[in-house]
Amino acid sequence: MNLLTWFDPWRSPLCTCPPKLTFNPYTGCDHKCVYCYASSYIPHFYDCRPKKDLLPRLEREAAKLKGELISIANSSDPYPTVEAELGLTRRCLEILTRQNCQIQIITKSDIVLRDIDLLRRVPSMVAVTITTDDVEIAKILEPNAPSPAVRLKTIERLVEKDLPVAVRIDPIIPYINEKPETLVKAIAEIGVKHITASTYKVKADNWQRLSLAMPKIAEKLKPLYFEKSEKLGRYTYLPKDLRLKLMENIAGLAKKYELKFAICREGLKGLNTAICDGRWLIKDLSTW
Repeated sequence: MNLLTWFDPWRSPLCTCPPKLTFNPYTGCDHKCVYCYASSYIPHFYDCRPKKDLLPRLEREAAKLKGELISIANSSDPYPTVEAELGLTRRCLEILTRQNCQIQIITKSDIVLRDIDLLRRVPSMVAVTITTDDVEIAKILEPNAPSPAVRLKTIERLVEKDLPVAVRIDPIIPYINEKPETLVKAIAEIGVKHITASTYKVKADNWQRLSLAMPKIAEKLKPLYFEKSEKLGRYTYLPKDLRLKLMENIAGLAKKYELKFAICREGLKGLNTAICDGRWLIKDLSTW
């Protein structure tokens, strides 16, 4: 299989992203997020390991690029904790930035700051996921990921270096992080221009983890996901009226703080005020 593949090859009607390539330097991720979806289709997901023959394969494939946007990464964070030691994502960026491409980084990690010099070589942007600004909840949901404060500081540094940044408030889970006004206000004050949000979707394995991590919350969520829910593809969604209410709340906060807003895979694209993945932020290098 190729390392560089088309994002969403199944062409889900819920995906509103324009065409782009996707690339994951690692298989699996060691952030151990409770709500992770990729663990349902990648074996031994929390055992993070580099792709086989990663660098020579990428060299061959990158030589064929013709200006495509490459999203790094959508099934695992390109900056797991082991990246600080291994430096493989940086070496991949060194390869890609020699080619004709645009780059979109999706991460929870401050390690991305190490690679600002490379990201400034090509049209690029960074999307940082901050599920909540509540440090205690974050420790439960994302036990091995950097704290919300570290991520906010990372965003501040990226903005200072004139790298475009979007923030993903994702997933929104009722009774946990459904009222993120303090977070939206904080990222707006830093200078972020775009937020993307979506609700938690249940898979068997992530539900088991959530139930063990937050049993009282899980009891409250049970009727929403197992009695009133909507089945879309291979995921169990909140009922549509509740999803709309949750997303309308965040859309309202985005408007209040003068941010562009988009929804990921909810079937509610009428609330979008920008392209969902934030690619509109990518600048022409001649303006830097």
